[in-house]
Amino acid sequence: MDLAFKNKILTFGRMIKFSHTVFALPFAMSAVVMAWETYPPSFLDLIWIVLAMVGARSAAMGFNRIADADIDLKNKRTAIREIPSGRLTKKESFLFVALSSIVFVFSAAMLSRLCFFLSFPVLFLLMFYSYTKRFTKYCHLFLGFAIGLAPVGAWVAIAGNLSFSVVFLSLGLLTYIAGFDILYACQDIDFDQKEGLFSLPSTIGPVKAMRISSLLHVATFIFLFIMYVTFGMHKVFLLFLGVIGLLLITEHKLVNPDNLKHINVAFFHMNSIISVLLFAGVLTQVFFKWQS
Repeated sequence: MDLAFKNKILTFGRMIKFSHTVFALPFAMSAVVMAWETYPPSFLDLIWIVLAMVGARSAAMGFNRIADADIDLKNKRTAIREIPSGRLTKKESFLFVALSSIVFVFSAAMLSRLCFFLSFPVLFLLMFYSYTKRFTKYCHLFLGFAIGLAPVGAWVAIAGNLSFSVVFLSLGLLTYIAGFDILYACQDIDFDQKEGLFSLPSTIGPVKAMRISSLLHVATFIFLFIMYVTFGMHKVFLLFLGVIGLLLITEHKLVNPDNLKHINVAFFHMNSIISVLLFAGVLTQVFFKWQS
């Protein structure tokens, strides 16, 4: 592979923080595992679901970077991002978003006609998020809602219908994403206020915003517990849920209004562990159910 081309691919990967796909993908794959017993998917179904997830997230993140390029350039924290720093042009980024969108829509079409038709409004919601901080302090909830569609989408892709129980998994993802996005936004309070951008930390202050973040993560725990009950999952899942609860508490102990130096540890590392733990818990409880 040509070195320049390889470096360009790596630059695109850094632009969309490809490694952070792990935040939502385990939730979507958990929905697939839960559907497996009644609606066993084919190997190709699994491939198309993963490609759809990667395509949708890549398109959404790429579009976000394009929409925010001029804003990012003014912010010392984000000026080093790929477009503001000149490592990628907007034209290259638009091409990347277009190709990622095609991957998502095509993958959805390969799953079912219903998924194909639903892919367009989902793509719109994912991209529209980029503009919400220009007019509402509840942009974090909109982000959670958009990404929270992933488990429901995965379930529909496998089952062709909607389950009441999987909605709680999506609600768990919604509150999980919104909660830590509020924490992350605390880094830009002064900048957002100066530029007239909206976020909960910049409009109601970091103390109140962090309390709301804590409440959202309490809701995450509750929604995942309701999912455990409604799906009739094996009790071993509660062990994983307990660890997830402890990690969420730790995350909020690490970040406080007067000390944001651990924000990257809480945001990137801890949230990745929580997502993987959820998927591991779902897989483990299925194994125990099969053995009983």
